[in-house]
Amino acid sequence: MTEPAAAAAPAVPAAATAPAPAPAPAHAPAHGYAQDRDALVKRLHRIEGQVRGIERMLEDGRYCIDILTQVSAVTTALESVALKILDDHVRHCVAEALASGDAADAARKTEELLAAVQRFTRSR
Repeated sequence: MTEPAAAAAPAVPAAATAPAPAPAPAHAPAHGYAQDRDALVKRLHRIEGQVRGIERMLEDGRYCIDILTQVSAVTTALESVALKILDDHVRHCVAEALASGDAADAARKTEELLAAVQRFTRSR
């Protein structure tokens, strides 16, 4: 008599098998987003899944407007991540440079901030 075949293991979603974010190296400077790092990585993983969904929609020949709606959702989600990092940069990196009394560092961080805002607004 043969034994019954073992039941197949349930499929695990790709997001559940993604490796956990690696801890920041001990020598790395603390960035403004450091306390939100894990949440930001999770958001990026969700966005990655949305992009894959758009790819599947294209492969399946879905309706143009449905695809554009999803592209808009991904764009908004990425902008949200960018704005969070920009906010943290201002509140941590720029504020720290200004408070340090180091005029050169404060000027450098201010220029970085202005350049980042210009890049971000051009991409819209």
